[in-house]
Amino acid sequence: MAQAMRPDPGHSLFATDGKPHPIQDTLVGVTLVLGVLAFVTAQFSSLHLLSSWAGLVGILTGGYGQFISVTTRERFLLIVGLGMSAVGFFLGMAHGGLFGGVIG
Repeated sequence: MAQAMRPDPGHSLFATDGKPHPIQDTLVGVTLVLGVLAFVTAQFSSLHLLSSWAGLVGILTGGYGQFISVTTRERFLLIVGLGMSAVGFFLGMAHGGLFGGVIG
């Protein structure tokens, strides 16, 4: 008996609908990298410039990525990156801010 085959979306990391999403995948990757960078550098108060700027850009790219995301996996990874970016941004702001020590 012939049966219709359906693509298995479980093997794809980003596109669960079987279609390529290059812009959304790029935004996911950029948001995750900036989120990790902001989160890790926020642990050191002397790196507040890097953590606050990386966090701010990560929040902006993640927000735009959420706006145009198509699949649930993209949204999940964007939320993880947004969370790390936000924590890094807020700790960077607490340690000196975006321009702390540069202007003043």
